[in-house]
Amino acid sequence: MTLTRRRLLALAALAPLASRAMAQATAFPTKPVRIVVPYNVGLGPDVVARAVAASMEQAWGQSVIVENKPGAAGIIAMSEVKRAAPDGHTLFVGDAGSLAANPLIYRNLPYLVSDFAPLTTLFNATFVVWVRAGSPYRTLRELIDAARAQPEKISYASLGNGHPSQLAVESFAAAAGITLLHVPFKDAGAMMTAVATGDCDFTTLSANTSSGMVKAGKWRGLAVAAPSRLREYPEIPTIVEAGGPSVTMQPWAALLGVAGTPEPILDRIHKQTLAALNTPEIRARIEAAGFDVLPSTPAQLVERIRRDVATYTPLVASGRVRVE
Repeated sequence: MTLTRRRLLALAALAPLASRAMAQATAFPTKPVRIVVPYNVGLGPDVVARAVAASMEQAWGQSVIVENKPGAAGIIAMSEVKRAAPDGHTLFVGDAGSLAANPLIYRNLPYLVSDFAPLTTLFNATFVVWVRAGSPYRTLRELIDAARAQPEKISYASLGNGHPSQLAVESFAAAAGITLLHVPFKDAGAMMTAVATGDCDFTTLSANTSSGMVKAGKWRGLAVAAPSRLREYPEIPTIVEAGGPSVTMQPWAALLGVAGTPEPILDRIHKQTLAALNTPEIRARIEAAGFDVLPSTPAQLVERIRRDVATYTPLVASGRVRVE
C-alpha cells in the first residue's frame, strides 16, 4: 500500500469523528450550562461571570447558571469542576491564585492545571492598599517604615494562602524589603470587617469590592497598585507616587472548561465569551465595576499563567507564600 493511500484511508477514518464533533458543537448547549465561581456573590469574578452568563443565555437560548463555591483558595470549586463531564456544560472562573500559585504551594493538590481547558482571560482588576479610616498610618511610606522597624508585626488580611490578595501584598513586601504578618480569612465580609475594626492593619482589594467600606467611611486608601491613578479615586496616589517600590498588583480572572471537551465546543464557547466581552453594554457594566476587559486566545491565557508561575516561584521558595 502506498503512503498516499495510507493517508487517504487515515483521513477517511477520521472523517466520521470530525463530523460528529461538529454536530455536537452545532447542537451545544443541550442542557443548562454552569459557570462555577470560587468567590462570594458580588466580588469581581462573580460580577463579570454573571454579565457573561447573561449574554450566553440570550445567544444560546439555554440557561447559564453561575454557582458560587468560595473557600480553600479555589480548591473546592476546581475539584468539583474537574469531575464534570467534558462536554462544555461546566465552566470555571480561575485566577492567578488557583492556576499559578496553588500548584506551587499545596502538596497533593487534588487537581492539575492540565485538568482544565483554557478559553480566555476575562478582566484585569487593580488593587488598592486600604487601611481603616482611623489608622495611624496616614501614608504608604509610614506603613513601610513601620514594617521595617517592626518586622512581622504589621498585619495584613487576605482571602487565604495563595489568593491574589496575598500574592499581591507579598510581591509588594518583597520589593519593599519588608516582612509582614499574614492573616488569612475564609470570608470576604469577615476580612473587610477585621480591617475596619483595626484587628488587621491593612489589606489590598479592588476599588469595586471595597466601595461599600469606603462609602461608609470605614476605609481609607493609601496607594493604587497600578502605573496610574484610578478614575474613581483620583486623590489616591500610585504606589510609586506614595514612596513605595515600582510594583503593580493587578489580579485577573479567566474562563476555563474541562480538559477533553471537543475542540469545536470549546471554540463555540470561546467565540461567545469574546462576543459578550465586546458587547458595549456588558463592557460598560464590567468597566463600571472598576475592571479592564481583557479578552484573549487560549494560548495567551496559558502564557499568562506561565508568567505568573515564574513570578510566584521565588515568593514560595523564600517562604513568603506558604500554607499556614
